[in-house]
Amino acid sequence: MNIAIDGPAGAGKSTIARKLAEKMGLIYVDTGAMYRAMALYMLRQGIDASDEAQISSACDAANVSICYQDGSQQVLLNEENVSADIRQEEVGNMASSISVYPNVRQKLVALQQKLAKDADVVMDGRDIGTCVLPDAEVKIYLTASVETRAMRRYEELQKKGAPCNLEAIMQDIKERDDRDMHREASPLVQAKDATLVDSSDLSIAQVTEAIWEICRKKG
Repeated sequence: MNIAIDGPAGAGKSTIARKLAEKMGLIYVDTGAMYRAMALYMLRQGIDASDEAQISSACDAANVSICYQDGSQQVLLNEENVSADIRQEEVGNMASSISVYPNVRQKLVALQQKLAKDADVVMDGRDIGTCVLPDAEVKIYLTASVETRAMRRYEELQKKGAPCNLEAIMQDIKERDDRDMHREASPLVQAKDATLVDSSDLSIAQVTEAIWEICRKKG
C-alpha cells in the first residue's frame, strides 16, 4: 500500500505521516527532507536560489538518499548524515525556491518512486498524489489556516530558544504557499481523488486517527 499526504508548509504532514506509518507498520518517506538536503548542498556551494542553470548543473554532484537507523529515518547527502542540519529555516526557504526547477524535481522524484515501488510507504510532500504517486491507494490533502501554521512554527522555534517573530513567520508561510501553488513544475494542488483534512482545530492524535479511519475504509 502507498499512502500520499500532500499539503502546504506547516500543516503537520511530516508529523502525521510518521505517526501513521508507525501505526500501520509502513515505511515513512519524508520527501521534504530530501529537497532540504538538496537545498543544503546548494547553500554549501554558495549557489544563489535564483540561478537555475547553476543549480540544475550542480544536481548531478548531490547524491541524496534515505536510510533507517533503529527505526528512525536518516537523510544522507553524499553519504553524510544531515538529518539535523536540514531543519534550519534558511534551508527550508532554499528548498522551497529550488523545488520549482525541473532538474531538481526529476532527480528526487525518481528516487521517491523507486522507494514506493520497493515497499509499502507513507509519503508526504507537495505533489505526491498528483505527480509522484498518482496511483496511491490513499490520497490525503492535509491543510490548516495560515495563522495556525505560523503559530505552530513560532512555538516550535521558541522551544528551541531560537529568535523568532510571529508576523515574519506568517509572511514567510504566505510566500512559500504562493511559490508552491504557482510554480510551473508540479504545483501544490489537491488531487481530484484526495480527501481533504483540515488540522487547524485538531490534535496530532485526532488527525492521525481521522486519516487512519480513511485508510481503513479504503481497505
